[in-house]
Amino acid sequence: MTEYLIYFNQQWVGDHTEEWFRGRGPLAMAVVNEMKAAGVYVFAGGLEEDGPVYSADATSGSLMISDGPYVETKEFLGGFALVDAADDEAAKMWAGKLAEACGWPQEVRRFKPQPQTG
Repeated sequence: MTEYLIYFNQQWVGDHTEEWFRGRGPLAMAVVNEMKAAGVYVFAGGLEEDGPVYSADATSGSLMISDGPYVETKEFLGGFALVDAADDEAAKMWAGKLAEACGWPQEVRRFKPQPQTG
């Protein structure tokens, strides 16, 4: 099995009514429950859009922790799911289910294999 990150940028969500969003929650939770039942679920969650953001940067040789995003950008992560799927096709299938349930696009990326520890 391979771990995959399925995620979306907040800007992909679009403008919708509160009623529309409330209707999507149960659909998304149904997909999460389906992932759990299939044994591929590792973690899933949405990020707070207006919550605090912190950056850690050690590129200067000393660690600096600061408030706010490291890079000013128009796009930012809105939420993600981590699944342990059999292959790319299975990961794409779960991304498709999430895209349909949430009502906005999802992107899939494979994690590099973990190094073996001795």
